Amino acid sequence: MASATAVDAAHTRQPERPNLVAVGVIVWLSSELMFFAALFAMYFTLRSNAPDLWDEQSSLLNVPFSLLNTTVLVLSSVTCQLGVLRAERGQVGRLGNLLQVGKWGMREWFVLTFLMGAFFIGGQVFEYAELAMHEGLTLSSDPYGSIFYLATGFHGLHVTLGLIAFLFLLGRTFMTRRFTHEQATSTIVVSYYWHFVDVVWIALFLTIYVVK
Repeated sequence: MASATAVDAAHTRQPERPNLVAVGVIVWLSSELMFFAALFAMYFTLRSNAPDLWDEQSSLLNVPFSLLNTTVLVLSSVTCQLGVLRAERGQVGRLGNLLQVGKWGMREWFVLTFLMGAFFIGGQVFEYAELAMHEGLTLSSDPYGSIFYLATGFHGLHVTLGLIAFLFLLGRTFMTRRFTHEQATSTIVVSYYWHFVDVVWIALFLTIYVVK
């Protein structure tokens, strides 16, 4: 009789609803994807109208340096996901000393992710300075410069917003005594955003730096 009651309870149990914050972020990222798609379309349109200009100006890019910067950003997605896995287990801080990487918590992995993202932004600023001061490539110099700075600049803005989100999450772990389910959900949502900007950059890198 007891087992029949348990079966009936299992059948009448309501299914878990999807997290509305996560769903909202996914919908928002879909609109952001359309925005970057428009930038890609603009890039290829301008390129088809001025192939000689593209051949000349693309040779100014420092591909090895950008490849290093890209590698750091892609690896930051790995460290971000490791932080999410710790957050899902409720492990906020490390269980050992700082050198015991295997015992790091969400906080340490997110700090490392933040530093890698900041390195990427610093590298992008350095590249802009080199192109503007030494090569004369600016936002208003020609169509190539305009779309190059627009596409990479808007992406850099998205990365910066992600860094601010990491700071917000890390600050909450220090301000609250207990790591809640809401905070764990926030880490997952931020990871969605971070993976998104990483994928977009891979597409930008291949389009601008590799397919010349």
